[in-house]
Amino acid sequence: MKVPSSRSLQTTIIFLVIGGILALALGGFFSSASNQFTSSLVDVQTWISSRYRGFQDFFTAPRDIVTLRTRNAELESQVSQLQAQVIELQQRVSETEILAALVDFSRSNPESTYKAAAVIGRDPSPFLDYIIINRGSNDDIRRGMPVVTNQGLVGRVDAVIADAARVQLITDPASVVNVRLQNAETDALLLGSVTGDISLDLISQNVTVEPGDLVLTSGLGGGYPPDLILGQAVTIRTLEYELFQQATVQPAVDFTRLEIVLVITNFRPVDITPLVPETTP
Repeated sequence: MKVPSSRSLQTTIIFLVIGGILALALGGFFSSASNQFTSSLVDVQTWISSRYRGFQDFFTAPRDIVTLRTRNAELESQVSQLQAQVIELQQRVSETEILAALVDFSRSNPESTYKAAAVIGRDPSPFLDYIIINRGSNDDIRRGMPVVTNQGLVGRVDAVIADAARVQLITDPASVVNVRLQNAETDALLLGSVTGDISLDLISQNVTVEPGDLVLTSGLGGGYPPDLILGQAVTIRTLEYELFQQATVQPAVDFTRLEIVLVITNFRPVDITPLVPETTP
């Protein structure tokens, strides 16, 4: 009889303790302790998580660096390819614009027959001024044919081989072109120079030349067809004791940017030197 009674008492005590604890918990008496425990638990989890991430980064960082370097190299290669494509497209646009301008020029001057040629070489000498084009005798290019762009006269073919030709520019020291000044209505000679500048000589003292006067080929001498633009007079030099005036000329063609030119193939130069009387001293 004593054993069941003792067990009932223990059970009753346990229920009372549990009930008391629940009552205290529901009454908020354990909230502060619970918060402290929870906060401590969160701090422990945070510390463990940070240490775990540190170990993980330590072991995975070398692999990530290799991956990033590989990806960076791939991106740099793609950027280089894109830059090359942009440059190529810009060159194509530039060539298209030049060709369009040359086509317009040829259409506006139907009296001549033209053949387009690309500039493939330039003069390395400081005493000569010429370019090399990719057209030659196989393309019916002949010595003496004038070479132009839509801006004006470039020069004339000076030497020819099968697949290329040399063009003497009007800026060459040996170049001499018979010209006329459109506004002044007078003839003159256009001369090249070692410095690459061009100037006018043998201008009559009886005419008035103004800056801006247009300089065109006259057709005299048989070396060039008439009315090809060369440039504009810039400064005029006149001295009373000299027989002729001189003038500097701003060329119409930008010789530093020649890429594509036109050869006038239906013009045949005429050498009239044997017909010019020799002067006796």
